[in-house]
Amino acid sequence: MTKYKKSALKMNFKFRNINIKQPKFWLLLLCLGVLNSCYSFTGSSLTDEKTIQINEFPNNAALVNPTLSQQFSTDIQNRFLQRTTLKGTKENPDILVEGEITDYSITPTTIGSNTVTNQNTGGIVNESQNKLTITVKVHYENKIHPDSSFDRSYSDEAVFNSNLSQSEIESSQVKIATDRIINKIFNDIVANW
Repeated sequence: MTKYKKSALKMNFKFRNINIKQPKFWLLLLCLGVLNSCYSFTGSSLTDEKTIQINEFPNNAALVNPTLSQQFSTDIQNRFLQRTTLKGTKENPDILVEGEITDYSITPTTIGSNTVTNQNTGGIVNESQNKLTITVKVHYENKIHPDSSFDRSYSDEAVFNSNLSQSEIESSQVKIATDRIINKIFNDIVANW
């Protein structure tokens, strides 16, 4: 038998200065195995719940975005149905999520938070910014685990240059704020952090 084959049979492999015959290697491998078995990456606190009903969120804010109610309701339904094993239902759900949009406002922020050099004059131009704020009141009812149920308000905002048109605000900035709100709601219900 050649010298190469003998060394291969002894399994004296080194990978980046790690010798598998050393106790440190086996201790590291054992620790990784124990850590992997102790932690589950599913992250869901929903174990017994099978069905969910998400009602439409009416827009009861003083300033009404005509598409916000339908878009928010569709987005939150999609989030739960696509990222959990819950099935949508209209009759006797294990989980009920409903609520309303209570605030939709656009307010100016401080002038001069962003500065741009004007290429024509070489001077500095202060751009004013606006802030979009959306607040949603949520009622979450868990019939399997009633102690998990809650009523909360969620709010988020998006800051943007004041030169955006109303349609640009509604197509981009509203999506940013509502996605963040939906993430918060989803995490509070599913991850229960």
